[in-house]
Amino acid sequence: MLLKKSRYSRNRNRWQSLFKPWHQVDLLLFLLPIAVSIFGGFMIFSTELSQAETKWLSHLSMAGVGCLIVLLIARSRYEALRQWHWVTYALTNASLIAVMAIGVSAKGAQRWISIGSFNVQPSEFAKIGVIITLAALLHKRTASSLPNFFRALAVTAVPWALVFLQPDLATSLVFAAIVLAMLYWANANPGWLVLLISPVVAAILFSISWPWSEPMVVAEWIFFTPLGLIWSFAMGLLGFLTLPGKRFALGGIGALALNLLGGELGIFAWNHVLKEYQKGRITSFLNPELDPLGTGYHLIQSRIAIGAGKWFGWGPFNGPMTQLNFVPEQHTDFIFSAVGEEFGFIGSLVLLLVFCLICQRLLHVALTAKDNFGSLLAIGVLAMIVFQMAVNIGMTIGLAPVAGIPLPFMSYGNSAMLANFLAIGLVESVANFRNFNKY
Repeated sequence: MLLKKSRYSRNRNRWQSLFKPWHQVDLLLFLLPIAVSIFGGFMIFSTELSQAETKWLSHLSMAGVGCLIVLLIARSRYEALRQWHWVTYALTNASLIAVMAIGVSAKGAQRWISIGSFNVQPSEFAKIGVIITLAALLHKRTASSLPNFFRALAVTAVPWALVFLQPDLATSLVFAAIVLAMLYWANANPGWLVLLISPVVAAILFSISWPWSEPMVVAEWIFFTPLGLIWSFAMGLLGFLTLPGKRFALGGIGALALNLLGGELGIFAWNHVLKEYQKGRITSFLNPELDPLGTGYHLIQSRIAIGAGKWFGWGPFNGPMTQLNFVPEQHTDFIFSAVGEEFGFIGSLVLLLVFCLICQRLLHVALTAKDNFGSLLAIGVLAMIVFQMAVNIGMTIGLAPVAGIPLPFMSYGNSAMLANFLAIGLVESVANFRNFNKY
């Protein structure tokens, strides 16, 4: 009996020694993305049955590489990134500039760098670079003061502009979500965050004409709508109440002027800056039937597929819309429509619950991190995944514009897959070393 106990003890110590480098990782946060990735490969395989494609195999291969990346990063001290955050920032911007110089163009945008047979999309990894840079800047100097607030915005503006010029409007929106979430977590005044996005809202409201309120034309290039003016004056009041110090007594007037200017610039950008396909994606979700064979086609087919799934779906490989390829780009941006058709409302709900559990674990790591840097890293990753999930699923059911944002771990995309697992690896490192001093 003693011999058996001794042998059991040695085996247990051997296993404990083997897994010691990962003794505090969040196991659910590691396993759930893997499960979603495997399910994503299964759904991609379903969309390719009639096409003799093998993208599902590439998807699963990248997921396997991603698992190794998570394990490697999780056992490394994340604090070391603070000393190298400017190097990370420089490499991020350099890769985005390289795209503009030697990138490969497709579908009206220049977003990829071709390395042999592998196309790399630097904007996907740029999101991680921005998260690391902002976390390093805000971990000591929080966003509770305006200088630090604007400092963080200025640093983010460079990669954001480079991504926007590709043009990649979808990824630039992800950048905005990351920045807003990290500034809020770094104690920024919520009123400042509202003021930050208020010009965008003003641009939308200035372009809305109601039956009872025609636009007021001031000059050939200047006109206002009553709804836009109401919003602008409300933001002026918010600026007066939230901007600190006597020298910001005119902050209300500045906020009012910024919203009026934002409204006019928004109209100018709509008419002279945005590409036609971008404008079509933005407006088609409101009434896709206006152009059923053009900009509204994707959304109409996606909604039909999801609706056809009803409660329990048609079953794997049996969805008629999926198997007959009625939904374009279904293996990438519209992969959720295949889930809805073949697994129905219940299957879609289970997938959403898994995503919610992943987000809950990310938030738990952010709350239990040992320092602000680790907490901010986790919040940045949380914002990235939540925004992409919400927009992607929203656009497949007609609640959001078709923005070309992939569903994390589900959509086909090698760069996106590796970037998502890289982000999970950073958070696992935060979890793994949150109580390091106790061991």
